[in-house]
Amino acid sequence: MTARLITVAGPPSAGKTAVVRQILKNLIPEFKVAYLKIDVVQAWEDEELAEEFHIPTKKVYSGDMCPDHTGILVLQDAVEWANSVDADYLIYESAGLCLRCTPYTTHSFGLCVVPAVSGMHTPLKMAPMITFADAVIVTKIDLVSQAEKEVFREAIRQVSSETDIIETDALAGTNMRYLMKRIFELSETRNDADQLRGSPPLGVCTVCIGKKDVGWQNHFGVIRPLDAPDTLFRGE
Repeated sequence: MTARLITVAGPPSAGKTAVVRQILKNLIPEFKVAYLKIDVVQAWEDEELAEEFHIPTKKVYSGDMCPDHTGILVLQDAVEWANSVDADYLIYESAGLCLRCTPYTTHSFGLCVVPAVSGMHTPLKMAPMITFADAVIVTKIDLVSQAEKEVFREAIRQVSSETDIIETDALAGTNMRYLMKRIFELSETRNDADQLRGSPPLGVCTVCIGKKDVGWQNHFGVIRPLDAPDTLFRGE
């Protein structure tokens, strides 16, 4: 048995863990679920979910590394760990700090969680995270009007016309039936090499390795002057 992989991404405080809780409530006790949380400095979600649902959990702090890149590096180990504890599902919750990253893999079910209260243009600012997702979960819909929900939904459609949109009050667990139908239908994660669905942002500049000087003139690798039409490569 190979665990089915569910990737939960989205901005901070979007309600990712609330969505995970609703998924767990619908999977347990029929299925065994493992949970992985990636964060930068501190996180408690793994401890809370382990206590509430009695499931195996792991947590990884990225520290000085980009948390989304950390998740990419440890994910294969996490799948092997989930298989070792006989999990039917592995839920991987990203830190949600870099909206340009696309942590979904070709073998995973990718969920992008976005709060309806984050602003009408938010989906346009996080296009790759939405474009490569299997479903966009719009949370906190109880805090906005019907008109605001429709405008927000249209912004998502501008980014991706095909991605499923599920609107929910994740704390109450409303409108989760379709999401759970998709999850129950997931096939086992294949054993061949998994890959990202999209390319992550370029991360080969000297800022990424700790150089503090301000101004592109003081850096090399991938750089970006103010008036350049695109990123440039500058040798040392």
